[in-house]
Amino acid sequence: MNQFFEREQAVAIQAVREAARLCRAVASEISPEAVAKKDKSPVTVADFGSQALICRTLAEAFPDDPVIAEEDSIELERPENAPVRAHVVRHVRSVRSEAGGEAGELIDSGRVCGWIDHGGGGQYCERFWTLDPIDGTKGFLRGEQYAVALALVVHGRVVVAALACPNQDVHLGTKHDRGGKQRGAIFRAVRGHGAFVEVDDKLCDDESRAVRLEVSRREQPATARICESVESGHSAQADAAAVAAHLGITAPPLRMDSQAKYAAVARGEADIYLRLPTRADYREKIWDHAAGALIAAEAGGVVTDIAGRPLEFHHGRELVANRGVIVTNGPLHERVIEAVRGLGIGADE
Repeated sequence: MNQFFEREQAVAIQAVREAARLCRAVASEISPEAVAKKDKSPVTVADFGSQALICRTLAEAFPDDPVIAEEDSIELERPENAPVRAHVVRHVRSVRSEAGGEAGELIDSGRVCGWIDHGGGGQYCERFWTLDPIDGTKGFLRGEQYAVALALVVHGRVVVAALACPNQDVHLGTKHDRGGKQRGAIFRAVRGHGAFVEVDDKLCDDESRAVRLEVSRREQPATARICESVESGHSAQADAAAVAAHLGITAPPLRMDSQAKYAAVARGEADIYLRLPTRADYREKIWDHAAGALIAAEAGGVVTDIAGRPLEFHHGRELVANRGVIVTNGPLHERVIEAVRGLGIGADE
């Protein structure tokens, strides 16, 4: 491995692992009544707490690196949000204490908001991190798939990725795999050195606990399985159904929230991930794709936009040079691009 990125990968893994710990703690407090009332405050607490923890870790380890993240503390600091702010601080304190924070360390709302706002970068530079503290907020609230996604971008290329999926089942198939599937995964990748998954149960540097990821080798489109978003507002599901029909795919789509879909392709659970534009003027946010894109590519997959262009991370917070995203196992990629083009999807631009 390129020694230059060994520390970056270690820091990224630790950061998303701590954030996942906070997210699980918040999720454990969600009551059936809150779900019934569609109360979004738990995901708000987890979102801000996750970003605070990760941005603090990055600021300590790499103080010169900007962070382009999804959240800022403006809403959290409003007086009417004092109860939510207090819950964020409580959960951040709890995780920092478990992680061996400094004795007597003062963690108050001002400090937590400062850590959140360390993620306020917005302009492209030669080296920066991008973070989605909770990708898949509705999945989080439903107790289904969500992710904590962190990636390092250098000279416009994603070079390090860490993706924590607290509700993802993992089967390592090693002597460390205690009785089959375990809940909670860390997916990780360094450019040029493959993608791996390990169980998110504790800090562990034992490489034998990690399993290398490989995409499927399926070459016949009709036998493929498509992965797409649960929410129709995130991807044009009717267009995806048309692509599937054009390719002769009859298997129902695998629907899940978050960048766990990239992981599904990376581990061969799905062969194609479609995120097709829902409107002509929409551009994807970089934090929704950076980590997952590298993991899928390092597992042997191909990631482009709907026109077959590589994703460009040179333009700040959005993928302004791209439209939509297509991820495949590789052998199927050109067939999917041809189907999208032949159906006229995205032709309105």
